[in-house]
Order: sequence, then C-alpha cells, then structure tokens
Amino acid sequence: MMRGQILGVDTRTGDGLVAGDDGRRYTFRPEDWANRGEPAIGLQVDFESDETRARSIYPVPGAMPVRQDAVPAARAASSDRNKLVAALLAFFIGTLGVHRFYLGRTGSGILMLVLSLTIIGVLISGPWALIDMIRYLVMSDEEFAHRYARRPRA
Repeated sequence: MMRGQILGVDTRTGDGLVAGDDGRRYTFRPEDWANRGEPAIGLQVDFESDETRARSIYPVPGAMPVRQDAVPAARAASSDRNKLVAALLAFFIGTLGVHRFYLGRTGSGILMLVLSLTIIGVLISGPWALIDMIRYLVMSDEEFAHRYARRPRA
C-alpha cells in the first residue's frame, strides 16, 4: 500500500490523477475507486500501485479534501483582468456596458449598450453600472480573479 493525494478528477469521465508519496504520479479510473462516494481534489488516499496506475484507492480515515476555493491565490496572480480597471470603466462609461465586455460578460454588455440608446434605458443602466463598480471594489482579489477568469474556448 502506498499513500498519496488526489490531484485532479475529470467530472465527465471519473478518470483522475494521484500524486504518490514516492514522488510519482498515478492515473486512475472510476473502477479503481474502492470506496463509496467520489474522489475529491486534495484528498489523502491509500492505494496499490501498478506501474503508472493507482488501484484499490481508499481515502485515509479522517482525511478531508482541500476546498476548491481555498487555493485561489495562484489564480489571482494569473488573472489578466484587473478589478480597478473594471471599476473605472464602470464608473466612466458604464452605461454603455464596456466594463461587462472587458470582463467577458458579452450578453449583459450588449444589453446595457442597447438600453443606453434610450433615456429610460440610461436610467436603468446607470445605477446598474454604479452597483457593478462598487461590487468590483469591495470584492476580494481572489474572488474577482475566480469569478472573472477567462474561460477556455471549446
């Protein structure tokens, strides 16, 4: 038996990757998971190794998985969107929805742009932009980076 930690699990297929205490990485399939429930990233596990595959995987008693939102510091550093820029865009030209386009929210950006063509629409998109600006400024850097991260293209 070897001990390790689950590095990742594909939610569609159930395939995953375990980092063994020996420094090697082992793949696994759903049938290798020998416990009720599902594997979670960061969970400490015991397993039998078969070359590059982990088999008969059990969670270590009392082990808790690392929460997904507990590791966003690395994500924040890799974000190419800046919350101050988004807040300034929302403040100065927010009724046009430019800040929404900047953050990748194209649908709501188009809606704000169309609304700004009428007086009543400006009365709606103006406060909306102001609220967005305040939200960006009070949101933590980690949450901002997580919420507005670039989505991979399919």
